Amino acid sequence: MINQTNILQALRSMRQPVDWNAVYESELPRIYNYFLYKVCNRELAEDLSAATVERAWAARSKYNLLVASPSTWLFGIARNVLRENFRRDKIIENKIEPIRDDEQLPSALDVEENFQEQQSKSLLRALLLELPEREHDLIALKYGAGLSNREIARASGLSESNVGTILHRAVANLRKEWDERHER
Repeated sequence: MINQTNILQALRSMRQPVDWNAVYESELPRIYNYFLYKVCNRELAEDLSAATVERAWAARSKYNLLVASPSTWLFGIARNVLRENFRRDKIIENKIEPIRDDEQLPSALDVEENFQEQQSKSLLRALLLELPEREHDLIALKYGAGLSNREIARASGLSESNVGTILHRAVANLRKEWDERHER
């Protein structure tokens, strides 16, 4: 229910300038992780993150605190940057080159463990890329960007309960696929 106190608080908060440096500092790692979940390529995730920050900085005067939080606003921009990049470059998500892991193996004793870990990461990447677009996007927002279901709902236009239901089903399906492929 909207009352006079809520209206006065909203008007006061509109007059307070947004500390964009603090917003970018806190949100940039989350935006990068979102892109990394979506494209599975570090360099492209960095480029998309930079494009998001550039676009947000250029449009910061249009930001309205009454419409969305800075985080929700930035992730809306990030999702648009991703869509435009896919459209412009005709990138097909399931054909993006996976992340290469150039890390050195610590010792000969850990070779098997590292191999298993890399196989698991590759399987998870493949499973994520096979998800329908909406589920993949919600998982990237939840686990890549670390957004709450409420923040995802605001950014996606879905209800909070719908976000939770879709995520629950998507994770359950991922687990099922994981188990089936590990048995092979």
